[in-house]
Amino acid sequence: MRNDRTGTATRSAGGPSRRQVIGIVAAAVATVSVPATATATATTTAPRTGTLPATRSRQLLATRPLFIGTYTSSGGPGIGLASYDTVTGLITGTGTLQGVGDPSYLAVHPDGTTLYAVNERQDGGVTAIALGENDDHTVLGTRGTGGSSPCHLSVHPGGRWLLSANYGSGNVAVHPIEPSGALGERTDLVTHTAPAPGPGQNGPHAHQIVTSPDGAHVLAVDLGTDSVYTYRLDETAGTLTRVSYATLPAGAGPRQLAFHPSGRFAYLANELSNTIAVCAYDPDSGKLTPGEPLPTGAGGAGNSFPSQPVITGNGAFVFLANRGHNSLSRFAVEDNGAGLRLLDTVPVGGDYPRQLALSPDGSVLFAANQRSNAVSVFHVDQAGGQLTSAGAPFASPVAVCVLPL
Repeated sequence: MRNDRTGTATRSAGGPSRRQVIGIVAAAVATVSVPATATATATTTAPRTGTLPATRSRQLLATRPLFIGTYTSSGGPGIGLASYDTVTGLITGTGTLQGVGDPSYLAVHPDGTTLYAVNERQDGGVTAIALGENDDHTVLGTRGTGGSSPCHLSVHPGGRWLLSANYGSGNVAVHPIEPSGALGERTDLVTHTAPAPGPGQNGPHAHQIVTSPDGAHVLAVDLGTDSVYTYRLDETAGTLTRVSYATLPAGAGPRQLAFHPSGRFAYLANELSNTIAVCAYDPDSGKLTPGEPLPTGAGGAGNSFPSQPVITGNGAFVFLANRGHNSLSRFAVEDNGAGLRLLDTVPVGGDYPRQLALSPDGSVLFAANQRSNAVSVFHVDQAGGQLTSAGAPFASPVAVCVLPL
């Protein structure tokens, strides 16, 4: 386990039981390792995906950073370092940041200077990494989450608090963010004790924690209790107070939600029932009211395991990753956010798409395919919501999270 203050890491034996160990094919390795020290620099170029038009090959490409989360206990090399071309979608691997155990989910500080990663292990942690130029990144240290198998984290919009969700122990944690970007000692840990776990569940399983668009409330999605909890964050003390919770049909297994830009609706993926629900959100009270779950177009319950919804910046389209079906569901947003209409499903070009991410301008969609060790890239048509492949997937071992900046 990592020492919370020094950032020195050793390999952990095994991982959470909810994850299947993924075999790694040597040919899939597309990043270059660097020494597991507190500072990691990587400059070696790795294979690229897609085809670069000849007219652009002589031009300076507009590129932006991209980070890839993995499971190091299942063969992943660490945090993959890469860049992507904002026009073509081409990904170029530049190396690997080592010394962070099982960094299966990533988030960036609003000011863009610090990267945060969960350490999805039995003794859960969250790690801060100062971002430097030319991949000269520095691990600032790790703090314990107080729970097991943290699988999601986010930074409160004010930039002073890191929120994390512990899947294994069913609780959510709060850590202060210091001016340097490093994390302070945990200020709160809240366990989901009610309602009772859903059918087939052995307890609560917090799977996501996010802040509402207006910054007034924090919402935690719990797969084990089929619930979404709403909290108020005391921005002075760093503590959470529950104000309400919403329940889904028993056995739905809610996993992650995405808010409409209006802040009045959210779209909730239900992992176990293979559905997505439109939820009304009241910014004043923080109350979330789920509507009737809708089919994803990817098969019946227990077959596809939808993982994550994302919404375009104009609020017109929602994309949903279906792991068992290896597809992306496309929905048109209707009634000013109150409705979803299934358009179709699109092959993801990989196996087991665990997570999706849109580029900041919304023109490129990335899908992390865990079992095929690759990241698929699509161009997004802003008017019609069509997805067009940007080329062959980018090889990346145990890709479970992708974060484009």
